[in-house]
Amino acid sequence: MSIRAIYKNGVFQPLEDVAVKEGTEVDVYLRTEEKGNIGKRKKSVADYEAVGMWKDRDDIGTGVDYENRMRKYRK
Repeated sequence: MSIRAIYKNGVFQPLEDVAVKEGTEVDVYLRTEEKGNIGKRKKSVADYEAVGMWKDRDDIGTGVDYENRMRKYRK
């Protein structure tokens, strides 16, 4: 479960309704933000140039087809 919260006056305050019993002990993991990157989203796999580089190739087929062919050659 992930709960958005704000730290204020020494207390983490949820920013939404939370379905947790009062008094439940929880662990809090903070997202670290590098200096200068505040407000920027993390880079997604889809942001890399290599994604989709074979999309127009018809000799590869699906990823499953390609892997099955590679397994045949490894034997």
